[in-house]
Amino acid sequence: MADKQAQTDPNETWPGRGLARRQLVGALTAGLAVAATPAPAAAPSSRLATEEFRLPWSEPGVEIYVRNKRPAGIDRFPGDRILLYVHGSTYPSSTAFDLPLGGMSAMDYLAGLGFDVYCVDLPGYGLSGRPAAMDVPPADNPPLMRTPDAAKVVGQVVDFITKRRNVEKLDLMGWSWGTSTMGLYTSTHTDKVNRLVLYAPQWLARTPGLIGGGGPVGAYRTVSRDSARARWLTGVPEDKKADLIPAGWFDQWADATFATDPVGAKQSPPVLRAPNGTVADKDAYWAAGKPLYDPGEIRVPVLIIHAEWDADLPSYQAQEYFTKLTHAPYKRFVELGEGTHTVMMEKNRMQFLHEVGAFLTEADPQALN
Repeated sequence: MADKQAQTDPNETWPGRGLARRQLVGALTAGLAVAATPAPAAAPSSRLATEEFRLPWSEPGVEIYVRNKRPAGIDRFPGDRILLYVHGSTYPSSTAFDLPLGGMSAMDYLAGLGFDVYCVDLPGYGLSGRPAAMDVPPADNPPLMRTPDAAKVVGQVVDFITKRRNVEKLDLMGWSWGTSTMGLYTSTHTDKVNRLVLYAPQWLARTPGLIGGGGPVGAYRTVSRDSARARWLTGVPEDKKADLIPAGWFDQWADATFATDPVGAKQSPPVLRAPNGTVADKDAYWAAGKPLYDPGEIRVPVLIIHAEWDADLPSYQAQEYFTKLTHAPYKRFVELGEGTHTVMMEKNRMQFLHEVGAFLTEADPQALN
């Protein structure tokens, strides 16, 4: 099957998903000054170009959704200005990394720094196709999309991007379970990666996780809107909950996310279906004290970024993971205050974006001046 591509207008509204492809706003211009070294110039116009691709997957009829944003009018980028992002266990990339909160998404911000930015929804998530096993009862099939399966999809997308841009390497970023996907891939494909951003890394757990109940694990699970909000706010002090998520942002994210699953949306109340491979891996590896891969095999610069109220993957996991990066040329750990596992979509999101942008754009992090 040939790769499918659709060129889209930056300001076009996405039918049925409530999101807009917008003109780059002033917040991006402000963001250009935050990197440790001068960031590359943004697009020659105030617009971003957006493209969407659908790549074939191993199951016939199921496609992998990939989105690209970049400065309009530019289609040549060095590998260290190309970034691919992958999501975590439950929710897709497209409705978080490219959610235009206040008119600007994380993808918009990084594209505004001159990056060629991509995100991928793994099969079973978001705007990608749903495997046939998700259309029958979960108990009928084993857990879908284990971490090695996800890393294989990432490898396919990396190969697509490097061929498209005629480069050998690019930057990678993963969130939550996505850090395991990107960490596993990088540990075996150092030749394909420039720098690695791990947002809330998964590591050996000493406390129960917030997903999976310890019973039999079927192909997929369902999540309600109310349970999504409760999980988001787990671990936040009571007196801080009211203003952690700016008004309207949770509903904006939930509307976009739950709309990506039309089958789940027909249930009452509506649910989102999510593959259970990540739960099976948690039980078999992280909760059992067995690493799924060796971070010591990662041989590229690494940023770990985390927030203090993260109850999904608490700080001790990020701190312990950091010590395992024994062969990274350099590494950095940033802990953000007053944020959760979802700090990228909370009131302190700009602190998060500034740190990621600085790491990805700095020319010489070990310079004395």
